[in-house]
This record gives sequence, structure tokens and C-alpha cells, in this order.
Amino acid sequence: MAGGKSGAVRRALSTALLMATLTVTLAACGGGAPKERALDTYTPEEIYKRGELTLETGKPGDALKYFQEVERLYPYTEWAKRGLIMQAFTLHESKEYEQARDAAQRYLDFYPGDEDAAYAQFIMALSYYDQIDEVGRDQGLTFQALQSLRTVIEKYPDSEYAKSAMMKFDLAFDHLAAKEMEIGRYYLKRHNYAAAINRFRSVVQDFQTTTHTAEALHRLVECYLALGFTEEAQTAAAILGYNYQSSPFYEDSFRLLKGKGLSPEAKGTSWLATVYRQMVKGEWL
Repeated sequence: MAGGKSGAVRRALSTALLMATLTVTLAACGGGAPKERALDTYTPEEIYKRGELTLETGKPGDALKYFQEVERLYPYTEWAKRGLIMQAFTLHESKEYEQARDAAQRYLDFYPGDEDAAYAQFIMALSYYDQIDEVGRDQGLTFQALQSLRTVIEKYPDSEYAKSAMMKFDLAFDHLAAKEMEIGRYYLKRHNYAAAINRFRSVVQDFQTTTHTAEALHRLVECYLALGFTEEAQTAAAILGYNYQSSPFYEDSFRLLKGKGLSPEAKGTSWLATVYRQMVKGEWL
């Protein structure tokens, strides 16, 4: 599992092998498998540990039923609490993301101060994050992943999940910038320069810390030169040169400007001039 395991999950998986051995031994002594009993005749601990064993043997769907039953039959007990976090874990592992979120949210509602509350919040974030698989998909899930990951980082900064949440937050943030770049390139290829500029501007202003900023600045040089706005093109190249001089995008921008007798230089009073003063000169006021 990404980002570590909760206390309940660690306890579950650490005892499963012992339970498996015990089950085999009992079956051998009795001359075969014991007769199936109704679950309500078992103690909550026995039901929970049957769920552990079933999960360990690679049957998450069957394990889920035990974790659900221990919560249903013995609500408000310690075993019901463990069963609920294990439901969230098992559902996430089975890629039942919406149901995993529901179980995790119920855990947070019932046990907000418990040691596994941070893990429940992390499962909620992962259930969004693990569905981000293609740049071209709707970005609603990415926004939701960012919000949930931020909650882990801000509410549980000392938990074992905070570091993983920060790494995933950066990747999800980069994903949003990638989507803006994809759309911007689409408009650029069709010579819809105004629409392209809006997308690349968003990357430069809102996603400066991502890996896409250098290319966004270069595409702005292309767009502004195509429109004849030389001061904006020069300013974009100046920012690119200051922050990413070793980038091949800067070389391309420099070559484009040189071909028109221009050089990277901050000029004018456009939004790029403001960005230049902030990023290069440190003048934020």
C-alpha cells in the first residue's frame, strides 16, 4: 500500500499468517474442515480475524464481508472500529474507490480523534489520486485529490502519511499544469493565439513550481511573435532566460527572437512585465 499502513492494517496483516497456520492445524486434528457456524455465534474478535485471514489469502471481496459484519453485529466496539478502517483499506485495494471514500468518511465521522484518523483521510485522498491516470481526463478528480491531500498535510503534519501526501500533491499539481499545456498547444497549432495565450499564462502564473513553466514561457514567445507583440515576446524570453537558461526551450526562444532582430529583454507594462519584476527582481508590491 502506498504511503504506509495504518495501525489496524498492520495488526491485521501481522497476525494473518499465524491464523492461517492455526486453522490448518485445527482442521488436521479434527479430520477435516469444521462445520460452518452462523457469524452471529462468533465473538467480534473471531469475525474480525476471519476477515484478516481471508484478506491474506487473496480474497478481498470475502474479507470485506467479515469486516462489514463485525461492524453490523457489534457496533461501537473496538472490533467494529478496526473493521471499519479495514473496510476502507480493502475497498481501496479492490479499486472500489467511491465505496472506499464512504467507509473512510464514516470512520472520520465516528472516530475523528483516533490514531487511524490520519490514515482514513489518506485513503480518501488516494481514492481520488489513484484515478488520475491520463492527462486528457476530466480534471475534477485532480482538484478533489489536491483538496484531500492538502487536508492530510495540514491536519496531520506529523503523521507517517504527510510526506507521501506532499509528494502526491506535487504530482497532481503538475498534472493540472500538463492539462493546461495540452489545451494550449491545441490552440497554438490551430493559430488560435489568444486562446493559447490564456492557457500558457495560467501555467506561468498559477503553476510556476511545476515542470511545465519553461515550455509555457517559450510558447508565449511563439504566440506573441505570431501576433506581432514583440515586447511581450521579449519579456517572456527574458523570464525564461533568467530561470531556465540551460533549457532547450530558451535556446528555441532566443533563436526565434534573433531571427527578428530582437533579444530577450523585459519591456512594456504587460502582465509578463509584472511577473518579471516579481520573479527576477523580487518586487512583489
